[in-house]
Amino acid sequence: MGNKEEKLFMREFFRKAGKAIYDYNMIEEGEKILVGVSGGKDSLALLEVLALRARDPKKHYTVVAAHIAVENVVYETDHIYIQELCDRLGVELIVRTVNTEVEENSGKPACFVCSWNRRKALFEIAKEWGCMKLALGHHRDDAVESLLMSMMFNGTMASMPPKLAMFDGTFTLIRPFIYITNAETTQYAAYRNFRKQKKLCPHERATNRDAVRRLLQEMETFSPHVRNNLFAAMKNIQQEYLP
Repeated sequence: MGNKEEKLFMREFFRKAGKAIYDYNMIEEGEKILVGVSGGKDSLALLEVLALRARDPKKHYTVVAAHIAVENVVYETDHIYIQELCDRLGVELIVRTVNTEVEENSGKPACFVCSWNRRKALFEIAKEWGCMKLALGHHRDDAVESLLMSMMFNGTMASMPPKLAMFDGTFTLIRPFIYITNAETTQYAAYRNFRKQKKLCPHERATNRDAVRRLLQEMETFSPHVRNNLFAAMKNIQQEYLP
């Protein structure tokens, strides 16, 4: 029974990723896609899904993986495990190390500086390897959390678009897991026996995102469909009822 359930789950998981790719025309024929691999479950799942889809004779694109190590943040990723996964998938892995030290009196949170430096390194790798698109493992729950964070802390309505043109349209960021939930990537990782990071980032439990995540969990106690509704609201803006 378990094996049947796993097959059904995997089929639906790949279907949702494929639907997002199709709905937003994320991948075009002949493209080389750079996948940002942090070592967490979401990025490992994304790498595997895109690499396995690329084996389909009907799909004409290639995948390259990139891992950005951070030398001055105390968390550990199993680089050997990432390399082994890439080898099994037949994907080239590029590893870079960046320094994300925050300058005093900069007023910028450590997580923002770290993320900005890692993203910059990914853009540089994409340019070097001729990748016109960068795929990141953000899922639906990440998008919903970002929406609330933007509204609560910045006074704007913004989130994580499934497809974002950058640098005057010469480069595109894509999120093929935009229809997939955190619970689903967790289940995928469990079925695939993905190895967890050796040590998590010490800052991840002291962020606005973590606070919003807890808030959403509380909201679900009286509105079970709150995440679905918030995600749907991003495509159902009624401007005539806004100031």
